[in-house]
Formats: sequence, C-alpha cells, structure tokens
Amino acid sequence: MPKKLYERELERLQAQLVDMQAWVQRSGARVVVIFEGRDAAGKGSTIKRVSEYLNPRVTRIVALPTPSERDKTRWYFQRYVPHLPAAGEIVLMDRSWYNRAGVERVMGYCTDEQYERFMRQVPVFERMLVEDGIILLKYWFSVSEEVQEERFRSRLNDPMRRWKLSPNDVLSITKWEDYSRAKDAMFARTDIPEAPWREVESDDKRRSRINMIHDLLSHIPFEHVEPEPLVIPPRPATGSYERPPHDLRREVPDHAQQLIDAAR
Repeated sequence: MPKKLYERELERLQAQLVDMQAWVQRSGARVVVIFEGRDAAGKGSTIKRVSEYLNPRVTRIVALPTPSERDKTRWYFQRYVPHLPAAGEIVLMDRSWYNRAGVERVMGYCTDEQYERFMRQVPVFERMLVEDGIILLKYWFSVSEEVQEERFRSRLNDPMRRWKLSPNDVLSITKWEDYSRAKDAMFARTDIPEAPWREVESDDKRRSRINMIHDLLSHIPFEHVEPEPLVIPPRPATGSYERPPHDLRREVPDHAQQLIDAAR
C-alpha cells in the first residue's frame, strides 16, 4: 500500500477511533479486542496504531507474562477475568486466553486434558461475556512463511527490536505445520456466531493495519459525541510568588544544545 495513501487513511481512521472511545465512555459500553496470530504477523504494531491517540486510562493494553506457579493452579480463565473492562472501558489483548490453543498446545506447555477442557469451555465463556453485554472482537493475523522468516531475520540484526525475538519465536519456524493445525482446530471449535474470528492478511503491514482498524470500527455501533465545552480562563496577574533561584534546582544537562553546537 503506498505510504502517502496509508498515512492519510490511517489518520482518518485514528480520528474515528477517538470518536469511538468517546462514545464508549459516554455510553458505558465495554469492549474487548483480541489480537492473535503467528509470531511476527504484526499484532503489536497494529495495537500501537490503534491506541496511539487514545486515553490509556480508558483504553488499556493487556499483555500478560508467562503464568506463575500460582496461576497454573487456578481456573485457566481466572487470570484473564480481572482484566476485563468495566463500563466505559476498552481492553486490547495482545494475545489472550487463546495461548492455550496455540503456543501451549504446540509447545507442550499444557496437557491434552487441559487443552480439551479449554476448547469445551471457551465458547461457553465467550457467550457469557457477550450475553452480559461485552462487545467481543477476535482478530487473527496471518503471515506467510517467507515474510515471517524475513521479519525474524530483520529483528535479529536490529538492536532496537532484538527483544521481540524469543526462543519460541525461532522454534515457530520449525513448527509451522503444527501451528497451522492448531489454528485450524481452534477456528473449527471457537468460531462461534456470538464471537466469530476475523482473519487479517498481514504480509503487507500497512494494508493489514488499515483493514483491521476499519473492520473494528464497523463492528462497534458508535456515534459522534460532542465533547463538553471548555473555556480556558484568562491567566491572573502575577502575585507575590517568586521562583527559587536556578542554582537551587537540579536541572538535567542541556544535551540538545550540545548537539546543536556540534552541528554548527
């Protein structure tokens, strides 16, 4: 997708996201958006574009770490329930309870019994959320083998993004077919009418971000909400207050000025 066209449409969609957030706050809606998919498929960068201009007190990103030993003894969904939204909140889940159907299944981090229990319970769990009034949207980001490997190699050689590459990411190359089978089984058993899966082709990141955000907005019945009118008052005349002397403050060094001087 051409960059200028992408940037113009992204700006338009992000403005609509701000409107959507205002409607969620005003209406008391509760929204959960699940981002799942292959490693390096562009989930994180899309979440960044979705949340870029939103209020982090209203729109929260949930990316849970590896479960603790205590977490492993609890009902599987128990660690996710506290992160569900209250009225007027949006939750963006950077991976979700579907870890059990994906990486845990493929890498052997759960037993067959735990996996089967999850697959039986997750449609019931999601129907309960939707029945209670939560807007639940589930997105799966797909990427081709060639593009995934290209992105892995790019991360490996980029010190700014090296942290994104984990041992499990690298192993996903050798387990491509296992992940494909796991995804097919997950779709077959959890693509329910109340909370269907929506697939995002993401070899072209610009295209995938635009398509995902546009689809997200189309499934939330928001309306434009006029903000409460605000009036910036005139600044009062200076009183008797005097700022402390500069030499009593610990200011950071002016590194920017050093750069400016060096560039002259």
